[in-house]
Amino acid sequence: MKVLDILQRLNIESLNKMQYQAGDVMVNTNSDLVLLSATGSGKTLAYLLPLAGMMNPDSDMLQAVVIVPGRELALQSHDVFTRMGCGLRSMALYGGRAAMEEHRNLCKVKPHIIFATPGRLNDHLDKGNITAAGVRFLVIDEFDKCLKMGFHDEMSAVISKLSYVERRVLLSATDADEIPHFVNMGKVVRLNFLTENQIPDRINVFVTKSKQKDKLDALYLLLCSFGESSSIVFLNYRDSVERVADYLRDKGFVVSAFHGGLDQKAREDAVYRFYNGSASVLVGTDLASRGLDIPDVDNIVHYHLPLGEEEYVHRVGRTGRWQADGRAFFLLGPDETLPEYIKDTPATYVLPSDVGTPPQPRMVTLYIGKGKKDKISKGDVLGFLCKIGGLKGSDIGRIDVKERCSYAAVSRDKWKSVIEKTAGEKLKGIKTVVELIK
Repeated sequence: MKVLDILQRLNIESLNKMQYQAGDVMVNTNSDLVLLSATGSGKTLAYLLPLAGMMNPDSDMLQAVVIVPGRELALQSHDVFTRMGCGLRSMALYGGRAAMEEHRNLCKVKPHIIFATPGRLNDHLDKGNITAAGVRFLVIDEFDKCLKMGFHDEMSAVISKLSYVERRVLLSATDADEIPHFVNMGKVVRLNFLTENQIPDRINVFVTKSKQKDKLDALYLLLCSFGESSSIVFLNYRDSVERVADYLRDKGFVVSAFHGGLDQKAREDAVYRFYNGSASVLVGTDLASRGLDIPDVDNIVHYHLPLGEEEYVHRVGRTGRWQADGRAFFLLGPDETLPEYIKDTPATYVLPSDVGTPPQPRMVTLYIGKGKKDKISKGDVLGFLCKIGGLKGSDIGRIDVKERCSYAAVSRDKWKSVIEKTAGEKLKGIKTVVELIK
């Protein structure tokens, strides 16, 4: 396994200090590892890179289990591992879809590593869909959340079933008071890269004021002032997300709404459209503050104040990822003040009085009704869009091939002609449907 080749595939120039030290502990010691580092600092790669070199690609046994608090982090981590291209198989397992379908895929894929939520992992272990005999490595990502009271019983149960684990890695962006005894940590190396100010200097924090208690008009002016840059707007309630998203759509923004009340497909579609640049604004609850590793998020807007410092840290961690710059904005109403944990007074951001129309994203997302089960690859989709759809390479952005369908980002001014030209046409000899995801 050539590390430089993997970094090149991930478009990463070099590892940072935290990643080097985590890799050194995992590869050159027999100790368990507790790694504390700010969100967006690259903890996923910090454990995946050394772990990939410690697994046997010639075996069909499951060798590593990564427990995560939610499906978004399971999918993101699985995506990073897939893009590493290290010759090992992986799967993401989570609730909200049929366990039987996951079981069929487990039998077919024979993953070396899985990324799973506690409840779904327990379900597969109880049914005998997963054999734990070969699992030597256990990773608990965002262990501060996984080990909270609501997860205690599930976590205790699942760890008791992984009785052959030899090495454990726990990761978090916030410190935890104590690790429960059922995690069974052995000799532990603790790497703490957290600082007193958990918001990196490269992220600039601002305060902007709304004259009205209802802050929608102020939010509109704020987002318009950002131009074409991408933004996540955080709220504390699902119905508030829908209200704000509907308002921004009516004003002309292309918006993705994201909260726990949406079904799995709606959540995945929302994240995907924002990720590939088809939506410029993601409006969501704090569910969007963990597990979404989306590069190039320029702005974070606290429409509702964070419920606590931990939520604040995770929200702001969605911008300024991998040493990029970012901005975070507190949008305060007439009766609102900054939380006490904000030690330094943020700069004031003055809302413009005159703004144009909201900028439109350069891309839109197309749904293509064929996927991996039809033996479709990214190259097949690219060729289909170019040869049949009449696009150039510069008109096409991110392409993702799922089990039963594919998604492609294409230029906003070309999507109608693509749908017209591909109507009734065949992708790799099979008629397919091409639709715009709205």
